[in-house]
Amino acid sequence: MLKSFFLSASIVLGAFAPNAVEAASVCSYASFYGVGDGYHGLQAADGSRFNAYGLTTAHRSLPFGTRLLVSNPINGRTVVVTVTDRGPFIAGRDLDLSYGAFNRIASPGQGVAKVCWSKA
Repeated sequence: MLKSFFLSASIVLGAFAPNAVEAASVCSYASFYGVGDGYHGLQAADGSRFNAYGLTTAHRSLPFGTRLLVSNPINGRTVVVTVTDRGPFIAGRDLDLSYGAFNRIASPGQGVAKVCWSKA
């Protein structure tokens, strides 16, 4: 009885929540940058040189170096990217993918795509 109480209390207090949250997928919108906007070759927020054709992303708060599995739920395409920059700074968007990453999962002509992402 006491053992089940502690197990129930642990679940209620969130002892198992971090693993559940990390495994969860977030769906939102992503845009891209790096081609035609002057960012290619500039320094990213993590200090690296931004390569528009690489597989990187900008996120407002995830630690630099975090790898994300990003998928397009409409066509099923996926790409693994690394957080190297900060942004996007437009409401409703959680990721700003490099042109190369966006091009793997959606047509750059559409500008913005619905994506689902989780830690890789």
